[in-house]
Amino acid sequence: MYVVVVYDTAVERNPHILRTCRQYLHHVQRSVFEGSLSPAQVKRFKAAVEKAIDQSYDSVLVYTFPPGTTPVRESWGTSQAAPSDIL
Repeated sequence: MYVVVVYDTAVERNPHILRTCRQYLHHVQRSVFEGSLSPAQVKRFKAAVEKAIDQSYDSVLVYTFPPGTTPVRESWGTSQAAPSDIL
């Protein structure tokens, strides 16, 4: 399935969640990732993210698109490459 992940975490947890997301998905913008994952990979990814965040403070949004559907991404404004300045 195709997955889009957007996160907003405390500064001290940003590097860990960033590394976790990079292990599974493509870095699109600062805290946005996307890519195709199997159901088993989604399950492992979810477990890793839940271990890394503070559920009472951090927010992670995951949008999933079932197999057979094709998500369409539009870019409005200046197109930006994946950031390289984040730890």
